[in-house]
Amino acid sequence: MKFSAEDNNFIKIGASKQDVEVSHARLLVVMMFFAIGFFIVSFRVFDVALLDGGRDFNSASIDGSVPYKSRGNIVDRNGILLAINLSTASLYANPQVVMNVEEAVSKLSAVFSDINKDVLKSRLESDKSFIWVKRNLTPKEQYGVNSLGIPGLYFQNEEKRVYPHKNLLSHVIGYVNLDGKGISGIEKKFDEYLLEENDNAPLQLSVDIRAQGVVHDVLQQYVDDFKAVGASAIVMDVDSGEVISMVSLPDFDPNKFAEVTENQRFNRSTLGVYEMGSTFKSFNMALGLDSGVISMRDKYDVSRPIKAASFFIRDFHPKKKRLTVPEIFMYSSNIGSAKIAMDVGGEAQKEFLQRLGLLDGLAIEVPEKAHPLYPQRWSEISTMTISYGHGIAVTPLHIVQSTAALVNGGILHPATLIHKKNNDLVDGVKVINKDTSDNMRKLMRFAVKHGTGGRADASGYFVGGKTGSADKALNGDYNRKATISSFIAAFPMNKPRYVVLVMLDEPVGNASTGWYATGGMVAAPAIREIVERISPILGVMPVDGGDYEIRREFWYDDDNAKGAKLAFAGDF
Repeated sequence: MKFSAEDNNFIKIGASKQDVEVSHARLLVVMMFFAIGFFIVSFRVFDVALLDGGRDFNSASIDGSVPYKSRGNIVDRNGILLAINLSTASLYANPQVVMNVEEAVSKLSAVFSDINKDVLKSRLESDKSFIWVKRNLTPKEQYGVNSLGIPGLYFQNEEKRVYPHKNLLSHVIGYVNLDGKGISGIEKKFDEYLLEENDNAPLQLSVDIRAQGVVHDVLQQYVDDFKAVGASAIVMDVDSGEVISMVSLPDFDPNKFAEVTENQRFNRSTLGVYEMGSTFKSFNMALGLDSGVISMRDKYDVSRPIKAASFFIRDFHPKKKRLTVPEIFMYSSNIGSAKIAMDVGGEAQKEFLQRLGLLDGLAIEVPEKAHPLYPQRWSEISTMTISYGHGIAVTPLHIVQSTAALVNGGILHPATLIHKKNNDLVDGVKVINKDTSDNMRKLMRFAVKHGTGGRADASGYFVGGKTGSADKALNGDYNRKATISSFIAAFPMNKPRYVVLVMLDEPVGNASTGWYATGGMVAAPAIREIVERISPILGVMPVDGGDYEIRREFWYDDDNAKGAKLAFAGDF
């Protein structure tokens, strides 16, 4: 068949139209594929960025914890920073975007030497779209990650809690976790307050970081020298209850809380309860004087041990004669203390210790605190043993708080870690008479000048105090090789401003102490060093010219000066 030229033109035009239509169809198909691809990518971006199965990159962590919120500063009584938040970057990854897991793990481990390669690899191979790689990077680490050029890695701005003084205040301040939640100490107690907007006003504590540094240094030295398993030291203002320093050893660096052990976390100052031994004789003596049952001129026969049930109450350094009340305190006589307690009576003893706060919990602003342990049935034997600090267990802070009331005129102030301004000061509770307090100051100074506390005497500061040594209870019995050795002191005794306690847990005597590990040997010298070093910091100046003779004197018997008059130190 032959076609004319006109037919051929028509055929060509028809073919062109068909080609155009085919091209349009192909273009439409291509555009549809592009549209579908764009939709898929857009949806994925939307899903990853906003939905992600309900997970928000800006607020989620590996374990679903809440985002790190900004947190208020903590300062000491002089405004020195103790805890502050610093801006940091945290690294997270989207495993769905990471193309080569092996390469990513290898490169990241070169930047983070402490990273667990197996754990990271497992997470990056998961079907999740969000995992934390590392929180709170240093600027150097962030720069190192940026230099790797690995797709699927991202940074999130966060805040890191920093404790500039490291372990100096670990048990007081405590610490927060990675998400900024208070875990212990002040951080836990005031967790909500520190997260609130408080006009940028920091939380001001009563502690003085300068005094804290001294106390920590001295206590650590004595722990090392006497190989103690732990220790506690506390300094408190007698007129306000403000804790100026509180140390518990061993301690920890709150900046590295993940490395902390249970033993390091344990706060011996407020959570540990111990039979504090002869430090309780101060309370027993105050009980006898305040009740009017005894006077400073009374005498007791301590020549023979007291048989109580199946054991005997003996003196560590027996005098085997009659002793005056001041001598009973000076020589730390268990027998004399037990007889005074029996004359007063168990019911009055229990009521008095309750009044001093020794049977109640502490009001101190840390969650880590314990309640005293004492017999439910307050028997005659309990009355005798409690008089010298056995059969009752309290925290070191209980001893400090109650001793402050003995020397400040008789006012009990609850111990606090919050700095009190003048207009914040509240009246305490009257627990003993002023005359009783005056006599207790004399007796405590007497014990340092002439008794078992001689090693605590800091020249010019009129230190008064009481030793304490008690075997630790173990399986219902006492372990004579494990001792709680302590010394409770106040200074200056003419007008007390501070109470100081040092307690060593299981110290071991050495050649310098004649291999003794009693409170008078191992804790009293630490008191002297602390007083001498913190007094200039706290504005307490030494007095030259030796001791002052007081207006009121009483007689005491002594092997070397029988019938001599005793002149106490201090302008009482």
